[in-house]
Amino acid sequence: MKKKPTDHSPISAVPLAEAEIEAFRATVYAVAQANPRCLPWRETADPYRIMVSEIMLQQTQVDRVAAKFVEFVRQFPSVAALAAAKLADVLTVWQGLGYNRRGLALKRAAEAIVTDFGGIVPATRKELESLPGIGPYTAGAIMAFAHDRPAVFIETNIRSVFIHSFFQDRDRIHDRDLLPLVELTMDRSQPRLWYNALMDYGVVLKREHPNPSRNSIHHLRQSPFEGSNRQLRSALLKAVLAHPGLSADDVVSKVTGDHENIVRNLTQMEKEGLMVRKRGKYFVA
Repeated sequence: MKKKPTDHSPISAVPLAEAEIEAFRATVYAVAQANPRCLPWRETADPYRIMVSEIMLQQTQVDRVAAKFVEFVRQFPSVAALAAAKLADVLTVWQGLGYNRRGLALKRAAEAIVTDFGGIVPATRKELESLPGIGPYTAGAIMAFAHDRPAVFIETNIRSVFIHSFFQDRDRIHDRDLLPLVELTMDRSQPRLWYNALMDYGVVLKREHPNPSRNSIHHLRQSPFEGSNRQLRSALLKAVLAHPGLSADDVVSKVTGDHENIVRNLTQMEKEGLMVRKRGKYFVA
């Protein structure tokens, strides 16, 4: 039995005839249309709301994001509103999503948009990637979903589709091997619809098959939240939000955990800009 290649040297691009591309697109659209997902950010093309949803969705489950997204944009309905808000208010609404640094990055991105772009979310990849918390994937997603532009990007569900469709006999597949196919097969006449369909197809594949993304070199299993440092950081932030002005000892008395680890995390969160310390007391920045 022939072994699957396990090196991660570049894979030669898979040559596809036009008929094969059309068949692939037809499959994606057919499966997606039979398994639609109703998500609140799909009801808008507003670049601000798309940006909010994409930053929320970074490594966070869709069902958890859906309700929080509605609450967040109700509280902060525009770039200007978010930029002007107190960080404590932003992080209070963000509670439950985890990864509070992303909430901070979103707030800073809004401030940068107001300062550098006249309050309008930029539409080019270079400008988007200049904003805090926005990398190549998020920039491409904003371009596609907000502006219907044929930007090339990849995320976990899209990755699953292309591995399942074109690389079933490979292990340790690098995104650089998938991106040429993402570009080649894209429905450039309707990128927003196409990418939504790709993601919905990826969800179906994960439900009906072993997760194809496990064959990607980029696949990471998220560690359990319970007992993790993420849980501790969330508890620390929650305590300081509820009781501004706590000393380190006060925080230790309110949060279960090792004293040294709690102090170390408070110091790190201060460095990240999530908290400030004034006269030995902690506040949200």
